[in-house]
Amino acid sequence: MTQATAPSRATAVEMTHPQILEALSGLLLGMFVAILSSTVVSNALPRIITELHGGQSAYTWVVTSTLLATTATTPIWGKLADLTSKKILVQLALTVFVLGSVLAGLSQSTGQLIACRVLQGVGAGGLTALAQVIMATMIAPRERGRYSGYLGAVMAVGTIGGPLIGGVIVDTDWLGWRWCFYVGVPFAVLALIVLQKTLHLPVVRRETKIDWWGATLITAAVSLLLIWVTLAGDKYDWLSWQSAVMVAGALLLGVLAVRVENRASEPMIPPRLFRNRTITLAVVASIAVGVGMFGASVFLGQYFQISRGESPTMSGLMTLPMILGLLVSSTVVGRIITNTGRWKRYLVAGSALLTAGFALMGTLRYDTPYWQLSVYMALIGIGLGMTMQNLVLAVQNTVGPHELGAASSVVAFFRSLGGAIGVSALGAILGHKVKDYIADGLAGLGIPAGGSGSGGTLPNVHTLPAPIRTVVESAYGHGAGDIFLAAAPFGLIALIAVCFIREVPLRRHNDDPLTAEVERESTVAAGGGAAVVRTGIRD
Repeated sequence: MTQATAPSRATAVEMTHPQILEALSGLLLGMFVAILSSTVVSNALPRIITELHGGQSAYTWVVTSTLLATTATTPIWGKLADLTSKKILVQLALTVFVLGSVLAGLSQSTGQLIACRVLQGVGAGGLTALAQVIMATMIAPRERGRYSGYLGAVMAVGTIGGPLIGGVIVDTDWLGWRWCFYVGVPFAVLALIVLQKTLHLPVVRRETKIDWWGATLITAAVSLLLIWVTLAGDKYDWLSWQSAVMVAGALLLGVLAVRVENRASEPMIPPRLFRNRTITLAVVASIAVGVGMFGASVFLGQYFQISRGESPTMSGLMTLPMILGLLVSSTVVGRIITNTGRWKRYLVAGSALLTAGFALMGTLRYDTPYWQLSVYMALIGIGLGMTMQNLVLAVQNTVGPHELGAASSVVAFFRSLGGAIGVSALGAILGHKVKDYIADGLAGLGIPAGGSGSGGTLPNVHTLPAPIRTVVESAYGHGAGDIFLAAAPFGLIALIAVCFIREVPLRRHNDDPLTAEVERESTVAAGGGAAVVRTGIRD
């Protein structure tokens, strides 16, 4: 037996539907905890940042820090999943996430909160990567759409429940915002117990070698780029020596990372995967979807609370059209894909709806009728539900079982990277636009622009005099429309990318041979190693 054959046998698992549901129960519960702990903060964040005396940059980095940590660690978790026990890894990721959540609840400043959110991101990176890898291990590609629908439904429920629970917690005086971080702990303990009892997978045991240099260089390059995007135009000009140094440094670190990855025996992100056309195009689309999914939607809670003066609880209720669209589309489309084996048409339709939704949200203002917002948010939700999981599915269908971890984590990595870049860049755009709009509005009232328009602490609109409150609400409403408009081209990039993906019917079993067309792509990606591809698929 060759070395490539062993991972194949260890990862290709045949299970009945009841066995899969039992095994997935703890995994889906763990995913629910991660999503709940993330989204429960969304509508509470304006209140949290205000109480901790933070500004727009702190608001942005509380989100960006988690996404960056998730981005940096996702390939590590995915690589470990190819080398050791997936069950232990997912339990470890869940434990790290809960620890980060508890520490975040104890934070006394925005700096401490951001640091604790980094720890949350490390755990979230594991849950994000391992959920896809474990599903791919247990479920054949043809059936995976059905179960991806379940995962999408759990994500939607967590996304719906999180903002609502967070809003209620913040609005309840005897609880306070810190309980937003504590509320997921009981669910996490239950998830650990269920995983221990229900998840039984074969363990691949071979020498583990992690490319720490590659991971470090990739993280450093991305971090430097995000710091530049966040600070440029505020602390210094976009065209300045500071910008030149940071951009040049990020590019240099990126080049070094590529060089290290090409030479590493176990690279974090195997460069050869990008010789596969489907993987490359799916990565491009994932970056674009990540920018839109995280970068624009994360500011919805801020829009509803500052521009429309809503409470955190009501802000959660007002985002329901987007979340329900995500829930329905991911569940229904997942089952259709399972029945037909065809997936490309849904990626194309989803990307088109995502682009249209962002473009329409670009008309957003503080007094836009809510029924219009509901339609626009529903379009975005439906588009996300049709694209997120199916991009991973398309990639998993093109690789053998021994590469599921690396391939799945690559897509998750670049989606999180797109999200981190999107939150940072769009947050910077929002801060700059709001500053200008407030200055213009105050000038129209004959009032010199003061600290309120200079990107200081987030305003509490309920304490402002009526004329100034209208100026602030209008500024944040117009700024929110601008960032959605800026996200629309990324939806278009995703649409173009998925249009060029070659559709291959989904395999019915994990150990089915790749089609001749896909095998040619995989052979090119492996540098001509056709035998390696075949032994990775067949016993």
